[in-house]
Amino acid sequence: MGAGMLVLTTACPTRTVTGPSATDPEHQSIAEFNLGLDSVTHGDFRVGLSHALRAVQLDDQNARATYLAAVAYLGFCNGLRSFSDPDCQLPKAEKFARQSVKLAPTYLDAKNLLGEILIDEEHYPEAISLLRPLTTDPSFASIHLAWGNLGWAQVQSGDLDAGIASLRNSVTEPRFCVGFYHLAIAYEKKGDLAQADANLTSAVDGEVCKNFQDAFEERAKVRLKLGHPELARADFEHCKGLTPDSLAGKRCAQSLEAKP
Repeated sequence: MGAGMLVLTTACPTRTVTGPSATDPEHQSIAEFNLGLDSVTHGDFRVGLSHALRAVQLDDQNARATYLAAVAYLGFCNGLRSFSDPDCQLPKAEKFARQSVKLAPTYLDAKNLLGEILIDEEHYPEAISLLRPLTTDPSFASIHLAWGNLGWAQVQSGDLDAGIASLRNSVTEPRFCVGFYHLAIAYEKKGDLAQADANLTSAVDGEVCKNFQDAFEERAKVRLKLGHPELARADFEHCKGLTPDSLAGKRCAQSLEAKP
């Protein structure tokens, strides 16, 4: 996974489907959604997207299906080729996320997903306006994700102090690797390399985060700036070894070649 915050959640308000028939479009849509959810959960975004689109075709009022379609489209952007992947289609991800929010206005995960997509599209003011209310909504179970997305939008829009404050709120969830990673980048932008290094270490700490390739690359660059070439080289080596064919893996290999 890249530096995005893609998290699959599907708990949204659902309509009551009446009648016993398993062949009516609404029941078929639910069945297709379940197949798509299983595929996406196992990392098969192509098959998952196919099922999600079929679910939407069968029932265009199925908010979970439109959400799943958005997740699948965004999933292609988190692969080896990141945003350069031809299957990474942010406008389509945005379209389905907006549709999900429209169908289920209280579906907070869909709003958070739309905010993430808007950040990827560099629409920071709209993302901030959408995400800020989520951070104070006690009904949102994944509030650390909203703080993380809000903070990253603030950092990307140039408001480093507000972004750092939001991202510090996000990492009250200690397993939130991406939150620590983005917080480190914010500190690096402010010139606080010691805090950047510390948060990048948190970003790769523990079983959940130990393969966060982008964080190892970034820590290597920070450690070079701190004057620790041996530690930096070790991070570049580890980064390269995790997934050699990814963009981060290739960049780390190039850095090693440039610094014998």
